[in-house]
Amino acid sequence: MFGEIAGRYDLLNCLLSLGIDRRWRRRTVKLVPPDGDAPILDVCTGTADLALAYWRRGGGRVSVVGADFCPEMLAIGMAKCRRKGADRQVTLLEADAQRVPFPDETFQIVCVAFGLRNVSDTDEGLREMVRVCRRRGRVAVLEFSTPTAWPLGTLYRWYFHWVLPRVGQVLARNRQAAYNYLPASVGEFPQAEALAQRMRAAGLGDVRYYPFTFGIATLYVGEKKS
Repeated sequence: MFGEIAGRYDLLNCLLSLGIDRRWRRRTVKLVPPDGDAPILDVCTGTADLALAYWRRGGGRVSVVGADFCPEMLAIGMAKCRRKGADRQVTLLEADAQRVPFPDETFQIVCVAFGLRNVSDTDEGLREMVRVCRRRGRVAVLEFSTPTAWPLGTLYRWYFHWVLPRVGQVLARNRQAAYNYLPASVGEFPQAEALAQRMRAAGLGDVRYYPFTFGIATLYVGEKKS
């Protein structure tokens, strides 16, 4: 499914979010900035947007690894890194988020943007992120959420369940109905305190979450216990 939509993935992200997704990534790297020169891992990196945001935030002095299970997405991400001159500091590799090929306590930040809900076992994915995070390092999860305030919540659900799938399917034709999967997966995924509790259970402390754009997206941040 992800391979089929890879060619228009970036265009549709920008179009369907009205460009707000870029702002969410900028806020993520601002709220969870690099501290020192230890490397950063972005799992479910897709076309490497969050990995590149961290590369920019680190001024090109911090190495960033992006891991994803979809080679078609990674190929586009690699091309973007080359165009931006980031290919020496940003490394992309094909890997399962539940079995990343790195030793324990390697990265100062382990992050994921709009990908954790695609991991077949959310708790295993979180445990793996915590495993490769350094002690006192941070795990950051940026994910879609559902606004509850009226009338925004009602309007958002109408757009998300009726408009977005149709526009997405027309512009990124695929046999897997990828843009029907998106609202379904968001609706089924734990949000707010429910996800924070699962992060604590995976070994994180001081878990906080920050709603973005009236709760359309939420950033969850936890610190690995020493």
